[in-house]
Amino acid sequence: MLSRRRFTLSATALGVTMLGVAGCSRPSERTTDDLSSEVGLTDSGLPIVTEELTLTFGGAKSPLAPDYESMELVQTWSADSGIEIAWNNEPDEVWGEKKNLLLASGELPDALFNTGLSDAEVAKYGANGTLIALEDMIEEHAPTLAGILAERPDIKAAITASDGHIYTLPSVEEMGLVEFPSMLFINTDWLAEHDLEMPTTVEEYHQALLTFKENGPSGVLPLSFLDVGGIADLIAAIGGQADNPDHRIVQDGKVLFTANTDGFRDAIAELHTWYGEGLIDQEAFSQDYVKFVAKGKAEPQSLGSFYFWEVPEVVGPERAGNYAIVPIFPGPDGVQRACVANNQEINRGAFAITRTNQYAAATLRWADMLFDPVMSAQANWGPIGVSQQINEDGLLEQIPVGEGETEQERRVKVAPGGPKIITAQDFETVVLAEPRAAERQAQIAEFYEPHRANEKYPPVMLSVDELNRISTIETDISTLVTEKIATWIVRGGIEEEWDAYVNQLETIGLPEVIEVYQAAYDRFTANS
Repeated sequence: MLSRRRFTLSATALGVTMLGVAGCSRPSERTTDDLSSEVGLTDSGLPIVTEELTLTFGGAKSPLAPDYESMELVQTWSADSGIEIAWNNEPDEVWGEKKNLLLASGELPDALFNTGLSDAEVAKYGANGTLIALEDMIEEHAPTLAGILAERPDIKAAITASDGHIYTLPSVEEMGLVEFPSMLFINTDWLAEHDLEMPTTVEEYHQALLTFKENGPSGVLPLSFLDVGGIADLIAAIGGQADNPDHRIVQDGKVLFTANTDGFRDAIAELHTWYGEGLIDQEAFSQDYVKFVAKGKAEPQSLGSFYFWEVPEVVGPERAGNYAIVPIFPGPDGVQRACVANNQEINRGAFAITRTNQYAAATLRWADMLFDPVMSAQANWGPIGVSQQINEDGLLEQIPVGEGETEQERRVKVAPGGPKIITAQDFETVVLAEPRAAERQAQIAEFYEPHRANEKYPPVMLSVDELNRISTIETDISTLVTEKIATWIVRGGIEEEWDAYVNQLETIGLPEVIEVYQAAYDRFTANS
């Protein structure tokens, strides 16, 4: 098979190395015959079939993406593989409403591409046979993916359900970005105007916000954010403990809940004081993305500081130079804590084959074509010659976007996504990060990575039983915590209500949730 350490950009053929085939049966094993041989399934390489074959795919796509049939890369896939795809991919919101009805019916597409399936749906539809188990077929018909999984047991563990089966194929992009999704940016023009240095402590930041409030334009917003999950680093600095949007972290192999500790209580109480001083955007707990970014572009300039993924998206490119990253503040104990979110770089659910597919082997071979590292890069960012080019070092790099278009806008128009794996190693030997991603990598390396405060919860797939045990409890806990945080920051009262709140969490079932997550974590680490 094609080595992921030694490849050429001109290589298009799939490899021929195969692993042994396991012979065990399983509850979801297909009972219908596979007809791939009848359409000339080849032993290896491209094309995949020599006779005419059309498959139907369904799934999600960006609302800005064109019909997949019109994409240059999709047309290349058809020409290379010999397989035509009838695409029925819908915009994300439409597919979200449609998929359950589709899966519950007998009129299934042959495969799901960008499936949009939750873990609960994968467990449900895998267990009842709607999605076929793929682990044995991967060893026989997906040599590129099989080789990767042999080298990366963590990826294999992430896509393996608790019953031991693999029902979906992954999408992996290891850039080290999603663990720190929200950074604090401050208006450096305003700092300079008031002879203030970049704040390095919570106290200095608080003073800067007070100065912005007292001396800023009408309608000034010293601090704004989209939701309270985005200010985990600030809560950590005030309270002296790690946190993240899920309020679920891992430290020293133990799964911990963060929103019932004294440090968390103290942080929320302090933020109530800030709110009373007019330093926190009154709409921060209810505004949507559109309203949030509109504030960044408003006239006159009104944002003193904000938490978000990046600057230009909020304030526009013309104002981006007015803002800079604020370093992580030390906590009361002097420790700087950059909180790690549970966002995953190994995402399952990129591709699945349904029970009605009569050509499952050929379909899996088609998907395996996309796990070649060069093809994965094109699926993720677009084809060579359109959005990427080969540089003098033989690496793929982004072609600069045209005037009036962003990298993200172009990406959704030319890159279909789907199953792919781009490892950290691939970013050294195959493809360079796009400019905005490279900039963020540098920011994380400088400001966040040295102060990593916790482990993130890994990409564990819970079992049907585990999901049944905690789904309702977890929803109730999330609702309670979110409502209480907003209420306490806006109205106060946390000191008087704290003990009752902690007891309520226990009564709802927090210990059972932690028990389930700990057991699943232990299972995952044992298998990865």
